[in-house]
Amino acid sequence: MDNRVTGGTIRFLRNKKGLTQKQLADLINVSDKTVSKWETGKGFPDVSMIKPLSAALSASAIELLNGESVANKNVSANVLRSRFYVCPVCGNVIYSVGEAVISCCGITLSPLKAIAPPKTSQLKPKESKTSFSFPSTTK
Repeated sequence: MDNRVTGGTIRFLRNKKGLTQKQLADLINVSDKTVSKWETGKGFPDVSMIKPLSAALSASAIELLNGESVANKNVSANVLRSRFYVCPVCGNVIYSVGEAVISCCGITLSPLKAIAPPKTSQLKPKESKTSFSFPSTTK
């Protein structure tokens, strides 16, 4: 984390929303001098301020701290843009439609890479009286 990177990101997002330093300060209950100090890299927001600051600027905490803007360019849902993330610590599976910054258990997760199935595997549904099932293809 770099004060100048975070400060520049705060300034960029504040200007993007059309807010003055005073208006942003009023939204998060700090002084405009504090916002100025953050933006010039002379100080860093306290950890307790990250959540209200990210909410006021409509950005994620990760975007604020890393200085990298993450924009969802998806206009509509598309299965080709689907991403799955799995936390190696707790095993949570997270699904997103499009690019996203996902973190779990303090770890920023990378999307899983899709692999093509073997050409010999084919799922054949098995019908029962109440439902369909797919028998396991692994041996």
